[in-house]
Amino acid sequence: MELIWWLIALVLMAVGLLGTILPLIPGAIIILAAAILHQVMLPEKSLGWWNISGLIVLTLISYALEFGAGYFGAKRFGATKWGTFGAVIGTIAGLFFPFPGLLVGPVLGAIAGEIVAGKRLVSAGRAGWGAVLGNLAGMVAKLVIALAMISWFLLTVPAPFPSP
Repeated sequence: MELIWWLIALVLMAVGLLGTILPLIPGAIIILAAAILHQVMLPEKSLGWWNISGLIVLTLISYALEFGAGYFGAKRFGATKWGTFGAVIGTIAGLFFPFPGLLVGPVLGAIAGEIVAGKRLVSAGRAGWGAVLGNLAGMVAKLVIALAMISWFLLTVPAPFPSP
């Protein structure tokens, strides 16, 4: 039975890893849920609640990066408060659309915010480019955090079969 729970946890973690790249799949939450499920089903052979709390912190950091990346990217490329606000709104709106939404939403939001602030299209485009780069950096950071969470699980939990 232990092997079955191990496999379920690993499959869920693989789905969670894909979710860090694909929109609408909450990657870090699925990885965390897999670790919690393993802990609940096999309490004597799992991570322990202290390690679970560490994974919760990594999950929260992952989502903070997801929502803040477009904002900081636009800000880095000279966006005004309207442009950064537009990037955040575009990121939230992009969550409701398939894959292009998360890339296009922050760009359009930053450009629209800059135009509302009275900037010319070239300056607005620069802010949009910053939002794209920020979101890409956020995706890479989320992927690194997801890999760290999975590694933490694999290094902490003993294998379900005896080593030779």
